[in-house]
Amino acid sequence: MLLRRDGLDPVDRLDRTQAKAPVSKVRLPFGVNAWVVTGYEEAKAVLGAAEAFSTDFAHLAAKAGITAEQSPGGLGFSDPPAHTRLRRILTPEFTMRRLRRLVPRIEDIVEERLDAMEGQEGPVDLVREFALPIPSLTICELLGVPYEDRHGFQQLAMDRFDLFAGTNAPFGAMSESLTYFRDIVRKQRAEPGDGLLGMIVREHGDDVDDEELAGLADGVLTGGFETTASTLALGSLVLLRNPDVFESVRTDDAMAAPFVDEVLRYLTAVQLAFPRFAREDFEIAGQVIPRGDMVLCSLSSANRDPAYTADGGHFDPHRGAPGHLAFGYGIHRCIGAELARMELRTAYPALTRRFPAMRLATPPQDLAFRKLSIVYGIESLPVHLR
Repeated sequence: MLLRRDGLDPVDRLDRTQAKAPVSKVRLPFGVNAWVVTGYEEAKAVLGAAEAFSTDFAHLAAKAGITAEQSPGGLGFSDPPAHTRLRRILTPEFTMRRLRRLVPRIEDIVEERLDAMEGQEGPVDLVREFALPIPSLTICELLGVPYEDRHGFQQLAMDRFDLFAGTNAPFGAMSESLTYFRDIVRKQRAEPGDGLLGMIVREHGDDVDDEELAGLADGVLTGGFETTASTLALGSLVLLRNPDVFESVRTDDAMAAPFVDEVLRYLTAVQLAFPRFAREDFEIAGQVIPRGDMVLCSLSSANRDPAYTADGGHFDPHRGAPGHLAFGYGIHRCIGAELARMELRTAYPALTRRFPAMRLATPPQDLAFRKLSIVYGIESLPVHLR
């Protein structure tokens, strides 16, 4: 229920669950006591209560029958004070001042992809040719990893979200990714580059060990690649399904920002927040979540909660609904949110202007979406460009 959709919309069962109660108990494998939060205000309350809930990987390992050694490290599965220290190291690299250095490169990457698409005959797959390469190359640029490695870590990023491959498959992908980044970190220690990893090595030295730095790099890849790629592809489908919105984005520079934020709210590609575990009994919406229970916040459901925004199942770039939870909330809010916005605000207008007559090359009902994935997406999006 939590990871399935009907096209771009949450399944009816999730809507019914939200309408019945914003917080409800569910049965999970391994005898895990879990609660699903579907209400907007309730999700904000849980995500913002860092002292009441833990995201430490050790809790998930104990509940899911995996080993603590499989922890990816990084920010998502850590609590203060470790989380506070690591985030303080990363935050300066994600200020708008430092991110602006990437703007010319992002613009070049987008134009290079559009040039490549324009030279192709027949239908073009926007997932393969547009949505995947743009964030992949941007993360290469940000981290300072070799361009020739992009295909390998694209796959590693996608594999960890594919639950169809089995419960333990994502942890195997995490392990492979960390092995790769450990090697990159060793090279950066010897010869720091101009990317994020090189900057951290120069500015923090041995204050950040290799394992921590590999975990941070893996977290940046996880949070910055697959999520943006899925949003780029799904947002392109929204454009194709709404010709008036397509034309507005193509002709009005001021539409890029509100369009992107509505895409983020409406699609909410990251369907679930990191699992939380109650440190203490926690009362919310008339329910008492006992100490030790798992809490899963459905971001896709919360972002369409009628208590947050009316008619949330309708796409409206003029909605003006600030505060969506597509990037999470609280201390674990996505640190790369502004980088993602930069990529999306650059890519969508450029796509519509280069190919104003673009249209789907397959019937909408034949499009294949991911069946069971934490990050929702579409397998391919074939289009005619002219």
